[in-house]
Amino acid sequence: MKRFNYYKVAAATPPVHIGNPKKNVDGMLEIARGLDTDTQLVVFPELAVSGYTCQDLFYEEALLEASQAELLRMAKELPANLACVVGVPLVVEGKLINGAAFLFNGKVLGVYIKSHIPGYNEYYEPRWFTPAREIQTRQITLGNQTVPVGDRILFLDRASKACIGIEICEDLWVAIPVSSNHALAGANVLVNCSASNEVIAKDDYRRELVRHQSAATYSGYVYASAGRDESSSDLVFSGHDLIAENGAILAQTTLYDPQPVLYGEIDLQHLRTDRLHFKTSLEQPALADYRVVEFSSSVPETIELTRRIDAYPFVPSDIDQRIARCHKILTIQACALATRLKKIGCTDVVLGISGGLDSTLALLVVAKAFNMLGYEPSHIHAITMPGFGTTARTKSNADQLMEILGASAREISIVDGVRQHFADIGHDESTRDITYENSQARYRTMLLMDLANKHNAIVIGTGDLSELALGWCTYNGDHMSMYAINASVPKTLVRYIVESVAIQAQQEGDTALATVLLDICDTPVSPELLPPQQDGTIAQKTEEVLGSYDLHDFFLYHMLRFHESPKKIFALCCLAFPKVSKETIRQAITTFYRRFFTQQFKRNCMPDGVKVGSISFSPRGDWRMPSDADRSLWMAELDQID
Repeated sequence: MKRFNYYKVAAATPPVHIGNPKKNVDGMLEIARGLDTDTQLVVFPELAVSGYTCQDLFYEEALLEASQAELLRMAKELPANLACVVGVPLVVEGKLINGAAFLFNGKVLGVYIKSHIPGYNEYYEPRWFTPAREIQTRQITLGNQTVPVGDRILFLDRASKACIGIEICEDLWVAIPVSSNHALAGANVLVNCSASNEVIAKDDYRRELVRHQSAATYSGYVYASAGRDESSSDLVFSGHDLIAENGAILAQTTLYDPQPVLYGEIDLQHLRTDRLHFKTSLEQPALADYRVVEFSSSVPETIELTRRIDAYPFVPSDIDQRIARCHKILTIQACALATRLKKIGCTDVVLGISGGLDSTLALLVVAKAFNMLGYEPSHIHAITMPGFGTTARTKSNADQLMEILGASAREISIVDGVRQHFADIGHDESTRDITYENSQARYRTMLLMDLANKHNAIVIGTGDLSELALGWCTYNGDHMSMYAINASVPKTLVRYIVESVAIQAQQEGDTALATVLLDICDTPVSPELLPPQQDGTIAQKTEEVLGSYDLHDFFLYHMLRFHESPKKIFALCCLAFPKVSKETIRQAITTFYRRFFTQQFKRNCMPDGVKVGSISFSPRGDWRMPSDADRSLWMAELDQID
């Protein structure tokens, strides 16, 4: 696929020959030459040129001279267009430093000096090495090159816009990691040359450090650690390599699954967007005296992604995580509603129950909120309003659900009322157009609002996030309520929340509730505004009109969470849904953008509704957009898709 600002990196743990720089560099060059040809940066471990566990051999002039010579050879013999960071011992100002050299196209572009030198437990680095703060020199001579050195140095690739900051092992484990300062100075790709030994539970702590630091700095993070070939006198090194991006681990190796090379693609566009959006994290001024060494690579036009593209970004793939998240969302929704009812002194609610997913979730939320407050479930006024399109299946499920949850159920047919309305406005009932459909939706809303007045209650909205994105709701009909409890829950997640309640009911022996909820999950999504088919089944299936909600929720997530371009979203969707034809995806994404822009007026006046995830359309919080924005820029890009 097209590159789309992905920056391909590799963390490598090479074979190590303690005290033999030539063999070590030979091994690293072999790895570098065997890398995928579109790799842009490779990171090797701490002191990889000499080996980390040389101990007092670091005093040996032969080792230090060989390390410098082999570093220069490595720079010359690396494949062209491949940036490389490698750990090396060097003498600066008559002092020994633990350094990480940045190599590109035959040159050493700079050397980062380790800032924090551990001297506790198994670590004796102060015996040999001097920290960066004690080094005054800002440049050294390596061979015939003048090379900048220090702890405040970044490497900017003008072509890819990757700005790389280096730290070494312990620099990450301190209160304010060096990489935090790098990020404040502009680094978006952080690398760590490490030699972290393996003891019980340290891998979990290390993984969390890397994950958190990538999140705190909105950066990509590449962690390359020394492997098993380091001396085992008292320690074992596992080669625990990690690649993270903004709080997510993209790839890792383990003690049980060592690999010489770990690949990952860091999405620089995601990082740039989040830094523009979440500005407070990087507001603190950067430290003074940072130097930026610029170079320019040749960026490949295409990339083969190895990172997972989740087809259902709102839904955890692990079933245990999914169930836990669904129960958490249900609890958040119920807490929000309980707080609203308590604050306004309201003990009654009114909501329409269709037997579909959205109204089912809303009723489950209300029931849980009432349980939290100690309210009688009979104060839940659940109304079924069968019309021209209501089917026996959905009506039956609605009736059963209301009875099981103890709500006060009432049935009000809208047929006669809507027909009177058709007569009032001069509409022919046989003309089944938008007037035919929306008249039913608005009539139902009017009934709910008036019943709320009668019962001194509030109307609970049932519409979800996906419907708001597409404007698949009738303005001042099901679009409106007094509290929109599902407003930030996407359609693909609604089903799983209902399913999670069904699973819990099964576990608790409530077969009746589990059975009705699972059947609701299996029912096609429909507003049921058109008459059923001759066999009594649903005739009007939403996804046959709009396209699959699976696709729309994918588009929604990638547009609203990362503000990706239509071309990129299309390409990622094709990877995520390999069994769906490109033409089907093209049609769906065109529908998505067209409706997203034209339906903003519905989102601008939506009622209050609790936020449960990273995306919300509340005009008071997360999303502000003019109703008359011009969509031509986005539609033109869609027209260019091959």
